[in-house]
Amino acid sequence: MNENTPVPPLVVRENFLLDDRIRGVPPGTSGLDSSLVASQRWHPAEGRMSLPLLTLDESAFAANRDLFLRYAREQGVAIAPHAKTPMAPDLARSLVEAGAWGTTVADIRQATVMLKAGPTRLIIANEVGGAGGANRLATLASAWPNAELHVFADSVAAVNALAGAWRANGALPPLRVLVELGAGRAGARTTAEAEAIADAITAAGGRLLIAGVATYEGAAAQPDPGRTDEAVSALLATTADMFLRLRARVGSGVPLIATAGGSVFFDKVVAALSPVVSRDGNATLVLRSGAIFFHDHGIYDRSLGTLDARKGFAIGGVDASARNSFRPALRVWAEVLSRPEPGLAICGMGMRDVSFDQGFATPLTVFRDGKPLPAQARFAEVFKLNDQHAFLSLAPSADIAVGDVIEFGISHPCTCLDRYRVIFGVDESGHVRHAFPTYFG
Repeated sequence: MNENTPVPPLVVRENFLLDDRIRGVPPGTSGLDSSLVASQRWHPAEGRMSLPLLTLDESAFAANRDLFLRYAREQGVAIAPHAKTPMAPDLARSLVEAGAWGTTVADIRQATVMLKAGPTRLIIANEVGGAGGANRLATLASAWPNAELHVFADSVAAVNALAGAWRANGALPPLRVLVELGAGRAGARTTAEAEAIADAITAAGGRLLIAGVATYEGAAAQPDPGRTDEAVSALLATTADMFLRLRARVGSGVPLIATAGGSVFFDKVVAALSPVVSRDGNATLVLRSGAIFFHDHGIYDRSLGTLDARKGFAIGGVDASARNSFRPALRVWAEVLSRPEPGLAICGMGMRDVSFDQGFATPLTVFRDGKPLPAQARFAEVFKLNDQHAFLSLAPSADIAVGDVIEFGISHPCTCLDRYRVIFGVDESGHVRHAFPTYFG
């Protein structure tokens, strides 16, 4: 798939009122129905919109969606994209409607957001805690009796809490529980611990069901690439072995899933788990990648370069460059506020506005009076952030002035999107087409 491939437009169903308390909305705006936003012809570089703001290149997002779903189909695996990345129900629903198996969430509140938006097959890719969390999950399940919920468990204590809540709510159907193995974060560390978790699920008297095995291989990553490969491979091998053990427990007639994160190691997940799952005949391998649909100009760009080096991506049976195939979809826009010294520019964008945990934002285009200044962004680099300010070092030849608007590519979608109540979807010309509300809490 290339940039010229036509992709279906995104659809927004969550209408709400926009006003100028929301980032990006022009001052003086009050009570604007979000369904009318396209008619305003807003553009981040033209001076009307409040800066800084976040935009989503809708064409890039849709192209990434279609590409990764095609990859999954060709590999014979399913995808339940992690909704924690944007927490935007319209975007999560668009992935399900395009062919995703389901949706992944990180906690009970996120599950509520998605259920209210429409997706009903959910993986809660986390433990819910003790009795309090288990009872809250039971309350949610009672409110959504037709939902298909899968929840992680990595201890006997967690299983016992779930069993207690489900015994106290006898009208609920049995809860599907995924035995989680892990490294570096949650998850049982040994096969013996995982077997004990399975024993506890079985001992729940039918109130809980063994639904499969889960892991998050990204947490196994090490600073050294060689050790990362060893750690990820070892965790996936243990996960495959536990899947076979669970199959032996429940028999061939019970459907199971094996699920892993797979965001930047999805090729390793497929290589390690797909053979075991495909031979099973009654199981599904479910990837939970979320940020891949947004990509970026930083950590994910570099990670896909590493994936390319190991020839981990193919489309139509032919090796392809993941780094060149997926397109960064997110941008943060900010204005140059000050040129206090030669070689220095201060932009109105800081740690409250853009991710910085996996690298600073990258200047892409400089706009003056709404018009792009060719090649000027390459003469600028972000080297420091305050709460509300970005410090840019400038080459002597840089033509960047107070009032210019700079379009930045970001590094790490997950820690950028959560700073915004609204993601403004833009068309190929950069004009706002949709306003996607987010629900980070």
